[in-house]
Amino acid sequence: MAEIERPQIYLITPPEFDLSDFPDRLANVLDHHGIACVRLAMATKDEDRVARAADALREVTHARDVAITIEAHVQMVERLGLDGVHLTDGARSVRKVRKDLGTDAIVGAFCGVSRHDGLSAAEAGADYVSFGPVTASALGDGAYAEQDLFAWWSEMIEVPVVAEGGINADIVRTLTPVTDFFGIGEEIWGSDDPVAALGALIAAMN
Repeated sequence: MAEIERPQIYLITPPEFDLSDFPDRLANVLDHHGIACVRLAMATKDEDRVARAADALREVTHARDVAITIEAHVQMVERLGLDGVHLTDGARSVRKVRKDLGTDAIVGAFCGVSRHDGLSAAEAGADYVSFGPVTASALGDGAYAEQDLFAWWSEMIEVPVVAEGGINADIVRTLTPVTDFFGIGEEIWGSDDPVAALGALIAAMN
């Protein structure tokens, strides 16, 4: 029986971090684990802070041949030499952003738990669609993306799918056969040893 291709890791930055130490922490994780892509996902709306962070993290990722995307800030992609954008509004702006950034840029779309949004984003030219959160939480309306959604997607749709939000070892075991990427961020950055924390999640894929 052929071995299932293991999902790749899409690493997500914390919403808030200190530039004095985070680039080194990120570099350490990239040096220890195979990471497909890094997403800069800052909560701040301060353009200068986002730009400084993007410059610092781009140096870390590109030195290791790892792509870096930015969450939502489409205008910063070309200006800061980033590889693409992660859109947070489902399928709504995928077509326009694809046109603006061209075919080489990574354009991904977060579609919550909506199969319809995912399909629309894929049809509009998204390189990947992400669903989440994958575990129920008290945040939002409590809805979460279940295994059925990923199973259906991976069987029916060519566009890669990302599982993110509330990843834990049990979820990794459940979704490994039916997702292409795990979006992992807060799950490891809150740990004293992000390298070990990520290693434990990766080990759960086996």
